[in-house]
Amino acid sequence: MSYILVCVKQVPDTSEVRLDSETNSLIRSGVTNIVNPYDTYALEAAARIRDGNPDIKIAALSMGPAQAEDALKNCVAIAADSAYLVSDPAFAGSDTYATSYILSCAVRRIEKTEGQCLAIFCGKQAIDGDTAQIGPALAERLGIPQVTSVLEAELVDGGFNVLQEDKAAKRRLFIQQKCLLTFTKPAFEPRQATLKRRMAAGRCSIEKFDKSLLPEIKTDRVGIKGSPTSVVKVFTPAYRGKCEIISCKPDVSAKSLLDRLRERSLIDGGKNEIH
Repeated sequence: MSYILVCVKQVPDTSEVRLDSETNSLIRSGVTNIVNPYDTYALEAAARIRDGNPDIKIAALSMGPAQAEDALKNCVAIAADSAYLVSDPAFAGSDTYATSYILSCAVRRIEKTEGQCLAIFCGKQAIDGDTAQIGPALAERLGIPQVTSVLEAELVDGGFNVLQEDKAAKRRLFIQQKCLLTFTKPAFEPRQATLKRRMAAGRCSIEKFDKSLLPEIKTDRVGIKGSPTSVVKVFTPAYRGKCEIISCKPDVSAKSLLDRLRERSLIDGGKNEIH
């Protein structure tokens, strides 16, 4: 079977995020969870490739607690044909180093039964951590080439033509399969689930991998024990500014703004008239 494996993560809605000052971690209980937005771009990229190549399947892979099934079913409702959840209490507290290790073992397990995938698509980063480390680390552990910050991907003979976003410009590259691509926000919006697919997603069976089904995983390399990252402190920045809204005719607003900027010595004291 020819397929693209899309890694997704269930994350808390950032508008509702709170922090636990004792554990230095996010408070997830009672918070609305969503599919990480960058991962939806990766799923859309895979769906666009399948639009032109109907024989290609899409498999979604996630690691997290049991509730992450909701994120996977959402992916099936949108575009995925199958889904896998990696979940075990022993994996709780894993940092990006440990998580990439666990995911690499899961990818190898999937490929034992489904065959080698054409590529692994990931979001550039997760909005609850913003590390952008999982994709590159997973590619390194699997020993496959990678391109980060991809906007578009086109399947061609032997690999993919991709459009990569760089700080200064955009560039087009070719990368051979099997590869890993991480996606950033493109110029278009991801597709939404149809009613038919949403109903099918509610009936779909998600295959689950715990530690017993990934026997090669070493306990001392996962969870808090296997995570070299140490969070010293997590805090919400204090709001120290104030906002003043200037609302009147444009010429009067502009003059009022200039006067305030001069008062605070943010611009020179020139008295040039505004025309």
